[in-house]
Formats: sequence, structure tokens, C-alpha cells
Amino acid sequence: MSDPTSALDALAALDGWHVEGYAARVHYRGADDRYSIEFYGPSECVLYWKVKGDGETAVPVGRDTVPEPLRARIRDDLDAAGLDPRVERRSL
Repeated sequence: MSDPTSALDALAALDGWHVEGYAARVHYRGADDRYSIEFYGPSECVLYWKVKGDGETAVPVGRDTVPEPLRARIRDDLDAAGLDPRVERRSL
């Protein structure tokens, strides 16, 4: 999908995703950890943020530290939105 706006709109239609400006964001809460995942339309890249216990502070984390089931869900969501799921693996 080459139009960033269309990609963001498609993600916004999926469960849990919200669009703010040039990014779409979804939040995930696992057994012990919370993550905020952002897809940036113009650069077609995914960033993972680990949310601290206060719920207000988040730090970027490497993909290799993110549980694979969460990464698979993000790839599935990208695919469902008509995006190439391989962008989830794109390095910045």
C-alpha cells in the first residue's frame, strides 16, 4: 500500500488501533508487560515501546525483546490492513 493515509485508515478500522497524525497505535497488555506499538505511515515502519508500571512512561525496545505472539499479531494486523507484513521487521 503506497498511500500512508489509506494504510492508517485501514489500521484504524481494526480492533484496538487508533490514528494520531502520521501514526497508528495499538496497546497490548500481557501477563507481566505492557506495550504500545506504533506504525508510521510515511516511513512504513513499526516501533515497539514498553510501557512502565506508571502507565505514563514508555521506552523504545528492540524487536528481539518483544514476545513473538505479539509480533505475530502485529504482522497479522498489517496484512489485514493491506500492508506488507514484512514491514514489521524493517530496521530503522
